[in-house]
Amino acid sequence: MPLFVRKSYRIAIVGATGAVGAELIDVLRRRAFPVKHLRLLASARSAGRSMPGPTENVQVEELKEDSFRDVDLAFFSAGGDISRKFVPLAREAGAVVIDNSSVFRMDPEVPLVLPEINGTDVAWHRGVIANPNCTTAVTLMALHPLHLAFGLRRIFASSYQAVSGTGARAIAELKQQVAAASNGSPAVPEVYPHPIAFNVLPQVDSFLPDGYTKEEMKMQHEGRRIMHLPEFRASVTCVRVPVFRAHSVAVSAEFERPISVDAAREVLAKAPGLDLCDEPGRSVYPMPLQAAHKDNCQVGRIRLDCAMENGLAFWVSGDQLLKGAALNAVQIAELL
Repeated sequence: MPLFVRKSYRIAIVGATGAVGAELIDVLRRRAFPVKHLRLLASARSAGRSMPGPTENVQVEELKEDSFRDVDLAFFSAGGDISRKFVPLAREAGAVVIDNSSVFRMDPEVPLVLPEINGTDVAWHRGVIANPNCTTAVTLMALHPLHLAFGLRRIFASSYQAVSGTGARAIAELKQQVAAASNGSPAVPEVYPHPIAFNVLPQVDSFLPDGYTKEEMKMQHEGRRIMHLPEFRASVTCVRVPVFRAHSVAVSAEFERPISVDAAREVLAKAPGLDLCDEPGRSVYPMPLQAAHKDNCQVGRIRLDCAMENGLAFWVSGDQLLKGAALNAVQIAELL
């Protein structure tokens, strides 16, 4: 399918009333994306609701099979089941789809794109482009520049993932549990299997037979596709933490060539979409409160890994609703 040639575009956002949907609208506005017409699509219970668009309020419509007539570009962020059913319909109607679910990420016919790394892959799309997993996206923003300089072999990592990655109900659950704890009431979990307030849960997504979760294996599988590095290996533990917004990841990476802290800092300071925050003597390092609502990811706590040869340890934080979802999707659209 050819790349776009129009000067302004007819846009649809599926899942417009969700956390990522709201961010998509805001990113389109902030980056002055050329929107000719905006169609906001959601479930029947949200239909009729008015939401602020890039220039004026837009009424939410119920998502239906014929919702994609006269749409050039459709952003999907409503979960895998919706993408599985409606992405083919949008594609058949002539729209190019940028999908934020995991449904198409490992499809060899669908580009999986992080624009700062493999933006040229959009050129071979066939109507669908996949947005990466949010934790993978945040991690690779720091990892890939180091790979280009030193040759990446493998990583060991632990994630510290905000509740907004689960959605609006998880945000509400954390607020309710914090309030309950402050007055001595019991925390009642509904979204998560255990209370999240004042707790950490070493489970994100469902478990696989080998003991890893689906979320943990996305780092290796998606990282291989995005970095064009089929031998890349990643052993990851994903943890949900009582933070509202922005994921963080502790990474120990092993490289083929010798690496130094100064050389790593020089590489990371020049990397697009990444801010170097690494002054440990002054307690300057990435934190979710700093990274939230910011387009760039942040990297710091850079040090030689004392347990492996040619190893580097670092800490990266990034807003998973932006670089891990909405911002990355709009950047893909800009490439088109």
